[in-house]
Amino acid sequence: MRILKLTNTQRYFLSDGGLETFMIFDRGYDLPCFSSAVLLDSQRGREDLTAYFERFIDLARVSDRGFIIDAPTWRSGAAWAGPLGQTLSQIIETNARAVAFVSDLRDRYESGDLPILVNGLVGPAGDAYAADTIISPQDAFQIHAPQIQALGRSGVDMVSAMTLTHSSEAIGIVMAAKELGVPVVVAFTLETDGLLPSGQSLGMAIEDVDAATGAAPLYYMINCAHPDHFRDVLDTSTAWLSRIGGIRSNASRMSHAELDEAETLDAGDPVEFGRLNAELLELLPNIRVIGGCCGTDHRHVGCIAEHARTLSAA
Repeated sequence: MRILKLTNTQRYFLSDGGLETFMIFDRGYDLPCFSSAVLLDSQRGREDLTAYFERFIDLARVSDRGFIIDAPTWRSGAAWAGPLGQTLSQIIETNARAVAFVSDLRDRYESGDLPILVNGLVGPAGDAYAADTIISPQDAFQIHAPQIQALGRSGVDMVSAMTLTHSSEAIGIVMAAKELGVPVVVAFTLETDGLLPSGQSLGMAIEDVDAATGAAPLYYMINCAHPDHFRDVLDTSTAWLSRIGGIRSNASRMSHAELDEAETLDAGDPVEFGRLNAELLELLPNIRVIGGCCGTDHRHVGCIAEHARTLSAA
């Protein structure tokens, strides 16, 4: 299986950065519902997506890393069909087109020295910044299964459920992926206090999902939070720490509420960002993927790779 390239290696993979924030603030797009899948609908959008991913692919190559290329499907689940003015069949077709797009890039650039895995993104059914609607595992299964099935049929190597705010939705997503035979990763978003928006601790959320699903996720990730927001919760020897296999941090130290209201992009300091994230590698021995989230671009991920190389050589 292609996924063994990720799970059986000591060479972690790079991911991209904050695709949506880059396209909005740098390229001037209006993304309805924060959906980057709409970029597939125009020639300019496809060209900008191509140029965006090519920068990260080049970065992975010169850094001697593999690359995780994300299908832009974070806002392409069944729950978002209505808000995006699509039918369920149309949103399913959107997922297929998105996977075909990034698969073409993978086929174009992958080599023996540059493994590339196609990752289908799954987003929460509600607000990624607030746990205002807690859904049961059973409801989450029904909501997310159509998208996961579409991604699996389209040939993704795995799916990653990103910016989840509570463990019950994660359980339903993992149950659906497990039943459909699609490898799955779960990424929780954290607030400035290091807790999920639901108030649950990261360790408890990981333990809940593992207990309910037979430890089915390949690994867990933290995304959409600055390293300063969660660094302290990783300073522990508890068993769940070994389940964290990925970090995709925000560039900004602002809270989610502040980011929601921001009219300009806070890109932070890419050099500092790289150093802080590279230091996390020393706390997390099972890291497989590292990259960026909101406010980050190739500069931030490049600085992570550079600082990580410096630390490993020390």
